[in-house]
Formats: sequence, structure tokens, C-alpha cells
Amino acid sequence: MSPSPAPGPALRADAAGLRDELVRLRRDLHREPELGLDLPRTQEKVLAALDGLPLEITTGERLSSVTAVLRGGRPGPTVLLRGDMDALPVTERGDADLISRVEGRMHACGHDLHTAMLAGAARLLADRRESLAGNVVFMFQPGEEGLGGARIMIDEGVLDASGERPVAAYALHVLSAAAPSGLFLTRGGPMLAAADRLRVTVRGRGGHGSMPHLSNDPLPAACEMVGALQTLVTRRFDAFDPVVLTIGTFHAGTSDNVIPDEVRFAGTVRSFSGRAHEELADRCVRLLRGIADAYELELDVDYVQDYPVTVNDAAEAAFVGETVREAFGEERYFEAPRPLPASEDFSFVCDEVPSAFVALGACPPGLDPAKAANNHSPEAVFDEAVLPDGAALYAELAVRRLAAESRSAQTD
Repeated sequence: MSPSPAPGPALRADAAGLRDELVRLRRDLHREPELGLDLPRTQEKVLAALDGLPLEITTGERLSSVTAVLRGGRPGPTVLLRGDMDALPVTERGDADLISRVEGRMHACGHDLHTAMLAGAARLLADRRESLAGNVVFMFQPGEEGLGGARIMIDEGVLDASGERPVAAYALHVLSAAAPSGLFLTRGGPMLAAADRLRVTVRGRGGHGSMPHLSNDPLPAACEMVGALQTLVTRRFDAFDPVVLTIGTFHAGTSDNVIPDEVRFAGTVRSFSGRAHEELADRCVRLLRGIADAYELELDVDYVQDYPVTVNDAAEAAFVGETVREAFGEERYFEAPRPLPASEDFSFVCDEVPSAFVALGACPPGLDPAKAANNHSPEAVFDEAVLPDGAALYAELAVRRLAAESRSAQTD
């Protein structure tokens, strides 16, 4: 599978012509962010951006998704392009003319850029509809931030929207830090970590702080649990198949002389292989129960496997690299040497069809990518100059992938 070099310059030029339109859409989305699975205003904006294009459009039942199918002028397979749409519960700090107008909500992860780029790609590909040998599915997805919107869209049929499963799927994600603006990054194999949630309640018997022997203090045991979990990941998991476990909350007690009845703590667990992901759930729970039993305490453990490892298909990742180098130049592509510790529900798509998740540097000029505010920060800022190239890459991948399938079919 090798990219066709034909579309590059024309697609990039046409995408550049959409710059003002993409910036307007992105800013409209940014000023009015919505959370979770129900994004009615965001959905309206997407539908307005797609209005008039030759698309077959459906909306979700359990979430405010938009699925749009573009049927090419010639028969062929299907390629899926995905952009997520939801924001985060973060209060933005920055330029008052540009930041979110909704208190406590912010597009701190750049999903507003993804949505605008995908809408731009729909316009670019609609203009080339007659030359396409196959179909393109545009997946506008809510609920990426911890709610598994991709899995719900799969349940509602997004992967079969064109009548057949895609031969490939691609997603772009901007980075406000760590990479210079305009640099595309991906790799074959694990690209992002699996993410799990751990919530623990330890129950004992409270009492007076001066007479702990008359109580059953859950606090020392809970502290031991936190330390033991850290030891677990260094003594039961391969250093070359890493695990990251962070306890982010710990709550106990009301006064310095009162032994509490219960302690609650919670954290996130990240892993980079299916083996480690499955093993973690069992080992963590068994460890916690063992400590609780030793102290004769009651224990509630809620271990939730949120997102699996995002695993890029090796051939699709290589195809992305070749496409970027041919369409944008050698200097615009970087093969990531290792996975990123963030997680993504595009992983559910990767589990179903050959896919590639691609990062795009969007650190604004004048900021040091090594020091800039990261995604999810209230001060995260994204370079809108990447919007046309993001739209162009989405379109390039679809055009070239369908062309590669068409050539392969003719050869067969």
C-alpha cells in the first residue's frame, strides 16, 4: 500500500482557501463548549457547516453525534475519519475575546479544532466526489472525555454507516505542547495508553483519637494500600511494559482527635499492553482485599476499565507517514519513539478496523513546546494555523487510501 502523489498540492491549496471559514467554526465552538454525550449546540453547528454538501447524514439516539457518508462517483471501499467534539469541565484563563463564554467549561483538549478540521475535510472531499472510488464516513463524536462516546457510536452503527465496514480509519489530535506547530506524529503499534479508574472505600470503626485500641482505624490501612499499589507496579510488571498508577484523591476524617469510620481514595491506572491492562484489574483488587482482610476492615473497590490501549495498525501508521512526507514534506513528519501516556476512546475503533491515530503539534509560535501549557490545562492555547493542514491531511488520507484500494483491486 503506497500513497498516490497526485492530490497533495491541490488539496493543501484548497484547504488554505478554507482557513477563515475553519477559524470561524472553531471559535464558535470554542466560545460555547459543551460536555459529555449531549452536545445540542455543537451538533447544530456541525450540521450547519455540512449543510448543502452531498452527504447522507444521521444523528445519534443516545448521544449528539453526527455521522455523514460521502459516496464517491465510482464504487469502492469505505474509509472513516473521526473528530471528537466534547469539552472539559475547566475554567479557561486567557484572552477575554477568545476564551469560553461558559463558566467552568473549556475546549482544553482541542476537540473544537478536530471538529472544524473534519468539517473542512468533508468540504474538500465533497468537491472531489466524482473522482473518489469509494465512500468516506465522517464521524463527529461526543463523549470522548471519559464517557466512551466512540463505543456508543459503534453500537449505533457508525462503522456500518456506508453499508460496509471501513478498510481503514484515521483520527487526528492536536497538542498544545510537546511538539512544534504543524508537526505530524504517529507510530505503529501502541500509540496511547489504556486508562482505568480505581475508587476505594475502606470502612472501620471510629472513635476517640486517644484510645485507638477501642476502634478499628481504617486510615493506616488505607495509607498502606496506597504505598502497596505503588510497589505492585514496580514488582509485578515488566519495566519494559510499563504501568503508571496515580492516586489523585484521598479523603479521611473531620478532626485531629477523631478516628474516622471510613477513608476514600481514587486514582488512575495507565498501561500500554493488553496483557498488562487485563492483569492490573485482578492484581490491584486482590492486593487491596488482602490488606483489608489483614486489618479486619470492610472494603469497597470499584475498578473500571475505561479505555483499552490505542493500537495503531502498523501498515496504516506507515501509510500516514508516507502521506505526510509526500504531501507536506519530510520535515513535517516525526515517528514517535514510544507511546504517549494519555488515552483515547478511538481505541474502540482501532479494535474493530485497521486504524491510525495521529498527533498534530499546535503549540502557538512564540511559545516553547517544552514549557507551554499542556492539553487539559486552563491556560492551554492552540495554533489555529494548523486547521487547514489538519483538514487537508484528513482528506489526503481518504483520497489516497481509496486510490490504493482501487489500484490493488485492478491488479487482482
